[in-house]
Amino acid sequence: MNAEGLVEVVLPGKVEPEGLEIRHGAVPVAGPGQVVVRMEATGVSFAEQQMRRGRYYDQPPFPFVPGYDLVGTVLTTGPGVDPGLVGTRVAALLKVGGWASHVRVDAADVVPVPDGIGAAEAETVVVNGITAWQMLHRKARIRAGGTVLVHGANGGVGSVLVQLARAAGAKVIGTASPRHHDSLREQGVIPVDYRTGDVAARVRELAPGGVDAVFDHVGGRSAVDSWRLLAPGGTLVSYGSASTRDDTGSKQWPVLKLLGRVWLWNALPNGRHAYFFNIWAGRALSRSRFQARLRADLAQVFGALQRGDVTARIAARLPLTEAAEALRLAESGTVAGKVVLNP
Repeated sequence: MNAEGLVEVVLPGKVEPEGLEIRHGAVPVAGPGQVVVRMEATGVSFAEQQMRRGRYYDQPPFPFVPGYDLVGTVLTTGPGVDPGLVGTRVAALLKVGGWASHVRVDAADVVPVPDGIGAAEAETVVVNGITAWQMLHRKARIRAGGTVLVHGANGGVGSVLVQLARAAGAKVIGTASPRHHDSLREQGVIPVDYRTGDVAARVRELAPGGVDAVFDHVGGRSAVDSWRLLAPGGTLVSYGSASTRDDTGSKQWPVLKLLGRVWLWNALPNGRHAYFFNIWAGRALSRSRFQARLRADLAQVFGALQRGDVTARIAARLPLTEAAEALRLAESGTVAGKVVLNP
């Protein structure tokens, strides 16, 4: 039916980016309830950086095809799926499998991308946008006039978070290295240099009464400081442990330690809340509810993109076969926004 072949990137084990392998094969066939999506854009997220080190807390056994999310066009539909979907541009959150030219996905897991949004633009806000939206509106429930602290304000999730928070009417303090401060100021964000001196002291100067929410992807010591910066009734949303990315030893331990702290903090009678955010929470209990929530939240993010509340930050675009270079670039900490892979 289709002369194209499958091209995919395989993570064979704990390797440097150059150790990624390119594999060729047959395009997958859609089974019952499935679609095959021809990938137009996928990207490098923090998860892949952890996975190549064997440090993502629930990654599959090696070898596997990484790729947390993707945007593409429905190529074929399986039995029980509306054939009218063929040719539709969709987005999907996968966790793994996205770094491939063709990907088989459950039809219930794809979300239509509105007209007028390009594939690479849409890709920048799939995992990052859903994460930012759910943390801001479902966990912290931020209100206009509130003050929030966003760590890594120029990062993949951070850059979407600050824009959504500004659109919601919040005052935003963002940590970033100095080269990103001008662009943060242009977005109405108060920048703080995380590399020099005491970030917590600087934040206290800016928000003497504490902040209403902190979004922390660093974990470790940083999460403790973040908790102490909260105003009464404030919320800490922790969504990673970047500070332990290069550690050796148990990959579960940093997460378990953080979960233990979160549990302890929530037991304290001071009206503050802590969450360890996991985008997959609730999927095992009710897949249909999970999918409905994902669809609703991604629709909100795409709407924000269409309105211009959020700008797609494409740090670089590289072909899929240069995934090693893309991963190295994303890990270098020198780029703002998302490194996107195209077929």
